[in-house]
Amino acid sequence: MSLFRRASSSLATLAFRAVRSPASLRNGAVSAERLILRTQQLSRGSVFSFSRFSTESAVAKTTADENLVSVLESEIECAVKEEAPDENVMEDLPEGFPFEIIDTPGERTLLLQRKFEDETIQVEVDSCATYDDDEEEEEQAEANDDEDEESSVKLRIPMVVSVAKGDGVCLEFGVSAYADEIVIDSLSIKQPQGSENELAYEGPDFDDLDENLQKAFHRFLEIRGIKPSFTGFLADYVANKDSREYLQWLKDVKSFVEK
Repeated sequence: MSLFRRASSSLATLAFRAVRSPASLRNGAVSAERLILRTQQLSRGSVFSFSRFSTESAVAKTTADENLVSVLESEIECAVKEEAPDENVMEDLPEGFPFEIIDTPGERTLLLQRKFEDETIQVEVDSCATYDDDEEEEEQAEANDDEDEESSVKLRIPMVVSVAKGDGVCLEFGVSAYADEIVIDSLSIKQPQGSENELAYEGPDFDDLDENLQKAFHRFLEIRGIKPSFTGFLADYVANKDSREYLQWLKDVKSFVEK
């Protein structure tokens, strides 16, 4: 047993000496130096790769921005030539047009305003006029080969007409203005600002009203200046406004990209 203990002690001593020997320390130092060198090489490579990526990204951004500016300039030139705003549109104001026109640059809607006895009348005109298919005219066109195809399409200008009195309560009409008629799409009573009840009853669908009542409301609007005879002028005006707004929008986008 004593012999076994002496052998184990000798082996442990030899192993300890081998670990603490100069050769082992030299090998450990070499390995550490190699690790540091490798880390430095990887670090330099990462910095170089990131720098190259940043440079390539900057070049790509500059190229893309320059291309966008070039296309915008071309579009601006086309807009000026093909859709140049008519500065004399107000000269075509129809006779008897009773509204003051409030045209705020940058806004989509055009505001018409007037006083009518004790009432204040405001009309918000959407500059995005649309075209509706007229089913009756379309059927006539199919029956008549000589019928112009464009006759089946009608210009529609969406408007919101508000008729207010002194206490702030108003009648609000959703209206579609055509060249030959005014169509009332909706009708509701609006309370003064701050007292509006979101759950308030807004009345039935306008088409569900008695026919005589519908005619009376059309007459109500007509004597306040909402007439189909003004639709052509409004169509020209909102088309002119749309051209101006689009041109300015192109210039604003170009200015932003060039910053």
